[in-house]
Amino acid sequence: MEGETSNKGSIIKLMGVVLIILGALDGMLSWRAGVALSNVYIFLLLGGVLLFIVGVLRRGGAAKAIESSED
Repeated sequence: MEGETSNKGSIIKLMGVVLIILGALDGMLSWRAGVALSNVYIFLLLGGVLLFIVGVLRRGGAAKAIESSED
């Protein structure tokens, strides 16, 4: 099974990126409007970072599983 790749963790990582972008855009827009930064935007950013890290870890675990099955 040469060249076999796994997409495990890709969707979670993509959702993390989307949450990071949404949190950053909402935060910048509220800052530009002169409104105090809400905790919701901070939670969006932190949740996105958390999901991204989980996706990266799942992807790394899948790559290790493929390598060990080739041996």
